[in-house]
Amino acid sequence: MSVRVYVGNLPKDIEREQLEAVFAEHSEEIVSVKLVTDRKTGKCRGFGFVTVKTDEQADALVSKFSDFTLQENTLKIEKALPRSKKEDGDADSGRRKSSAKGRSKPATSSAEAAQPDPRWAGELEKLKEMLAAQTTGS
Repeated sequence: MSVRVYVGNLPKDIEREQLEAVFAEHSEEIVSVKLVTDRKTGKCRGFGFVTVKTDEQADALVSKFSDFTLQENTLKIEKALPRSKKEDGDADSGRRKSSAKGRSKPATSSAEAAQPDPRWAGELEKLKEMLAAQTTGS
């Protein structure tokens, strides 16, 4: 089982190869190195992940690099929290839920959604008739 190690407080202009070079002496233990980048700019968002093979190797990396300085930034190294499984068909993560506060949609059942608004039912019926006349008339 592999263990992910969070590497935070990274410089914004760092490249993946530079992060790999920091952990080069542990290359036989490392499964992967991932630098999290901004979609628009392609620059580092300030953190990344190093995946190692065992829990003991993760502990060793955390203890060795806890006060490591890279380009004048002291890195924050810790074991990453496990990814949470999506429960009960919930497609949104907690971060997305918190950003959607104040923008909730009114609760409507599927039967209510299928019915037209009574204020516009007459106009909607006229439009349907006009559309039917256009499609049959051509």
